[in-house]
Amino acid sequence: MISDKIKKGIERAPHRALLYATGITPEEMDKPFIGIATSFTDLIPGHTGMRDLERFIEKGVHAGGGYAFFFGVPGICDGIAMGHEGMRYSLPSRELIADIIESVAIAHALDGLILLTNCDKITPGMLMGCARVNIPSIVVTAGPMLSGRYKWKRLSYVRNTWEKIRDGLDEEEVIEACPGFGSCQGLYTANTMACLTEVMGMSLTGCGTSLAVSAKKRRIAYDSGKQIIKLIEKNLTPKKILTRNAFENAIMVDMALGGSTNTALHIPAIANEVGIEISLDLFDEISRKTPHITNIRPGGDFFMEDIEFAGGIPGILNRLRDRLKDSMTVNLKSIKEIASEGKVFNDNVIRPLSDPYHNEGGIAVLKGNLAPNGSVVKQTAVQDTMLVHEGPARVFDSEEDAVEAIYNNEIRRGDVVVIRYEGPKGGPGMREMLSPTSAIVGAGLSDSVALITDGRFSGGTRGPCIGHVSPEAMEGGPIAIVEEGDIIKIDIPNRRLDIDLSDDEIKDRLSKWKMPSKELRGILRRYSKLVSSADRGAVYEYL
Repeated sequence: MISDKIKKGIERAPHRALLYATGITPEEMDKPFIGIATSFTDLIPGHTGMRDLERFIEKGVHAGGGYAFFFGVPGICDGIAMGHEGMRYSLPSRELIADIIESVAIAHALDGLILLTNCDKITPGMLMGCARVNIPSIVVTAGPMLSGRYKWKRLSYVRNTWEKIRDGLDEEEVIEACPGFGSCQGLYTANTMACLTEVMGMSLTGCGTSLAVSAKKRRIAYDSGKQIIKLIEKNLTPKKILTRNAFENAIMVDMALGGSTNTALHIPAIANEVGIEISLDLFDEISRKTPHITNIRPGGDFFMEDIEFAGGIPGILNRLRDRLKDSMTVNLKSIKEIASEGKVFNDNVIRPLSDPYHNEGGIAVLKGNLAPNGSVVKQTAVQDTMLVHEGPARVFDSEEDAVEAIYNNEIRRGDVVVIRYEGPKGGPGMREMLSPTSAIVGAGLSDSVALITDGRFSGGTRGPCIGHVSPEAMEGGPIAIVEEGDIIKIDIPNRRLDIDLSDDEIKDRLSKWKMPSKELRGILRRYSKLVSSADRGAVYEYL
């Protein structure tokens, strides 16, 4: 066992003394040491119920023959951080979490990991960390929140709060929109990543959609604790599970679900930790071949609870079973075996491939002279009338300036709102743009106004919103030289994003461009110096 290096032999007597001080008995010293990385916090609704799940994981570890040690991992709620400087810290926290997993697991010679997570950057950060350490690991995502209820109407976080700000809000509806713990009810980033973690093989079957309030989630937590011991016995490590096939399966399911565009950051970042390169082009290639077979909020009207009761991820896998590539999972079954056992209980919630909601998958990757390295849009959440659009640029150098203009009714039908210097380096931190996109929807302009940015969008965003424009403005990408009134051309079916300027005009403007300076300190200063561009997953580039 790995842990023998801190507990065996006369030279490790001082180490054993410290371990005994934690309360461990001599008999348990011979068992595998399992680290339970918990991201419990009172600050994030998706995480407030984790104390209960911690108990069940710990019971499972001990029942399976291991000894459990808890350690904490920080978490940021993207919804609470949204629309102010706090959002700059969300994406950088992904790298911080990966570093913590690596540091604790190696420093304490752990034999295995259980990663208790749920929300946006925490799940990919934990996956990156365990992939880097490469010891047997299982992820337990804490589960989706139930839909809200108000006056006999089902509510969801984004549609019943952010998108209704302009109209005025009934505070009772605000209170009921998020009725308790769990990740928010739609196919936003947290739930998308939970589903894809199950597809990649790093969670037990059923974990991705089982509700936070359910006894089923407790059983999965318990079973995960037991299962980690079996993975240690078989030395089944993340690098043996997180293969290219696993990532391609995850992207395919993402496209079939119509998930968050943030997966175009997180999947390449996780793959990077195991030495696999995943390009934006692969997302587009798979999307063109994969029908969109669910219609969950924000783009549709179903909720995560509907997906769970319609068959969950096994049901989705069953629909896609002939297209899946073989890969191993923490269940000690292949993904194809799991797919063959899956069942669908509602053909409208999880449609057959022959009757999809859209013929192509959720994400499209656009390129052109405005985004030479690519940009990303959730095409299944765009109205048909806006799939092709041409309009004058309204240029803003920050999210706050754009939001102010939208609320002041300065944006007109047909405009293309351009928000720049919000990329990984330029923000820094690549803030999510739920505030301006929701304001556009709330103003009734989502059928006539587009938004493009080198920042990113919440998984809750819908409408013609194109993010991850690369290269970003701070790196001297063409988005940096867009001027007020320039004509922007968007053609999603043909995957184009262009500015109506000649190559010579673009080159001339870029020759005159100067990088703006920003006073930064702490983690944001370090992040801005190390982070790569969005088209490469916004991972650290070490010199």
